Amino acid sequence: MSAIERVEVDAVIFGGGAAGLWSLDALHRAGYRVLLLEAGDLGSGQTITSQGIIHGGLKYTLTGLLTPSAQAIRTMPGRWRRCLAGEDEPDLSRTRLRAHYCHLWRSKSFRSRLAMIGARAGLQVAPVPLDPEERPAVLRDCPGTVARLDEQVIEPASFVEDLANRHRARLLQIDCANGLEFVTPSAGQVELVRLINPESGDAIDLAPRCVILLAGGGNAPMREQIGLNTERTQRRPLHMVLARGSLPTLNAHCVDGTSTRLTITTTRDANGRDIWQIGGQIAERGVNLEPEALVRETARELRETLPELNLTGTQWATYRVDRAESAARGKRPDSISVVEDGNVLTGWPTKLALVPMLADEVLQRMRDRVAPAEDDRTAARHAHFEDWPRPRVALPPWETISTWITVDSAEPV
Repeated sequence: MSAIERVEVDAVIFGGGAAGLWSLDALHRAGYRVLLLEAGDLGSGQTITSQGIIHGGLKYTLTGLLTPSAQAIRTMPGRWRRCLAGEDEPDLSRTRLRAHYCHLWRSKSFRSRLAMIGARAGLQVAPVPLDPEERPAVLRDCPGTVARLDEQVIEPASFVEDLANRHRARLLQIDCANGLEFVTPSAGQVELVRLINPESGDAIDLAPRCVILLAGGGNAPMREQIGLNTERTQRRPLHMVLARGSLPTLNAHCVDGTSTRLTITTTRDANGRDIWQIGGQIAERGVNLEPEALVRETARELRETLPELNLTGTQWATYRVDRAESAARGKRPDSISVVEDGNVLTGWPTKLALVPMLADEVLQRMRDRVAPAEDDRTAARHAHFEDWPRPRVALPPWETISTWITVDSAEPV
């Protein structure tokens, strides 16, 4: 039997979502030899199912206070805006935008009016009240305040593809069940990452100076494989709603008291149909509801908060997704988290908008540990990787769901 080939690398990243891809870009530009390993499709899970909003902290200041969460996130829209304009690295100028800004409207409650006022405190991206003629058509007749919020909305699949195209040679498809083994002399100290090519069956040993786990829900099982505890992780579920049909373009938050009652973003499917992704409090409350019940509840909420909206002929679906985060006793963490164990880093961004901050922290932790190797950093161009399969970009949920229902009948269409 021939010896298994050994390839020295500075870092191996697990997880091809927003956090993994942005960190890959940062480490590569800093001169590190780095590979990214993905077991499924790029972005599958939290990234591809997200609404794509680059939050600036509004939802964390609805009590009128500048919370730790708001302080952590408030600079992020500017950072993303520069990257999306091609003025900063990574250059994301090829990423498609759903909208350059969001809107904000309130429900009829007095508490909502107070929250809209309080939300301005301390934010770099604060609501700007609009005159009636400046409002989107669907919000034109809202009785209360309608504001513009300069939070861009990206198309998550386009964002993933944009970053992936910059690093195609450094992306490897792996089979976690049958083609991955960690060689660990002690817990948290990874000496080798043994891979089997899913197509050829050939084996290769990666000898990393650092292993970086940025796989969201996949972090816990990999930490267990490496001999680390899984108590550092938690999951908080969401049950999101999709609507498709002749819907107006709307990217907006409906504020009710100190929470976002509804968050709506708009895109189009492969057949040109308008798609609404609907989250906010309805998605958190919907965790304990069956799809049909959640659809009816969402339609009722929309009719109450957008009375002029015509939902005739609209088709509906739902999908579930877990927010995988660092453990915070079941509550949302205030900011990013990076944990060090031996030569293993485990990270969670908490929010899509915080991904650049997480990548900065990963890069700094690498610099504190090791300097970039002086030799060629193109480990992925090694002959052994030429025929290695590359992961594709995941499809968004509205392209994979086969059963849609109508509100009146709650029957499949």
